[in-house]
Amino acid sequence: MWGQAQFEETRHQVQKQAVVGQWRPLATATRGQELQQPEPAAKDCVSMDENQSIAQLNVSRLRSSSVEIREKGSEFLKEELRRAQKELKLKDEECERLSKVREQLEQELEELTASLFEEAHKMVREANTKQAASEKQLREARGKIDMLQAEVTALKTLVITSTPSSPNRELHPQLQSPSKTTFRKGHGRNRSTSSAVVTATSQSTPLEPVSSEFKEVDSILFTEFQAWKESPSLDKSCPFLERIYQEDVGPCLDFTKHELSELVQAAVEQNTLTIEPVATQALPVVKVSAIECGGPKKCALSGLSRACRHRIKLGDSGNYYYISPSCRARITAVCNFFTYIRYIQQGLVRQDAELMYWEIMRLRKEMSLTKLGFYSSEM
Repeated sequence: MWGQAQFEETRHQVQKQAVVGQWRPLATATRGQELQQPEPAAKDCVSMDENQSIAQLNVSRLRSSSVEIREKGSEFLKEELRRAQKELKLKDEECERLSKVREQLEQELEELTASLFEEAHKMVREANTKQAASEKQLREARGKIDMLQAEVTALKTLVITSTPSSPNRELHPQLQSPSKTTFRKGHGRNRSTSSAVVTATSQSTPLEPVSSEFKEVDSILFTEFQAWKESPSLDKSCPFLERIYQEDVGPCLDFTKHELSELVQAAVEQNTLTIEPVATQALPVVKVSAIECGGPKKCALSGLSRACRHRIKLGDSGNYYYISPSCRARITAVCNFFTYIRYIQQGLVRQDAELMYWEIMRLRKEMSLTKLGFYSSEM
């Protein structure tokens, strides 16, 4: 910009000087005087040549200065370009460094997320394992509780107790009246495999030995029992339990009220049936009608008018069903059988296979007798 302005100013000066050299003086002179003065015109021509040379010199100077300015400007621009390229390179390096930092952070974040997920899955697996173990322990504990409850029920049913305040007359025949003793002669039946009740006609009559029973193992039944004992289960499809269901369990739990009989059998199989005595003074109020559940004077299973001293509850239901002594004996016999085979299944019975077989035959015999109407007077 500065060089162009200087060039324009110099050009104007040159033009002014050229115009002044061409002018002539306007003085009033004679012709002779004009002829006598030719030298100023020559001088004007010389001055014009000098001015032109000066103008050319100035133009050349201006051109050289313009070239110099252009070169300096070019160098300045090149310097600025180099500076900008250097800054751009620094920025590129900074961007590359930041991108590497970002990639590193993303990788660390992915690794952290993966480790957190892995830790979470591990905690979930451990929690599931602990929960499964706790549920298994709970099931085992409930099984033990059910087993103990069934054992207590079986003991209450099978074991004959005798105390000084309330002696058992069957264990002490001398406490019975002679007429009753004579009537019960020969009609006593074994309460368990280890003891027998022997009745006498009078106190003076000596006790007679009980004749031993003759027993013989049925090969088919024993083979089925051994096959079941290899892998004991409560599956009704195995030959051993299928035979017992058909010959003993089914007929023993076949009552007049078929729907209620099926519910009772299902509760016995699931070990959820409860038998409890009925208080004679205050009878509880049941939730359903007396016709459906029976009553103190009517059995809910047989539908007959009997003195019901016990009632049953199926599972968690709040309904109670009054049952007669005969029905209670039949249900108890089936419960005793299922309790014993559950003991075998759980590995609690450590006896010889033949002894276990005869105990099962005894329980089957008890079911058959109760089905035929034979039961203890304590029922």
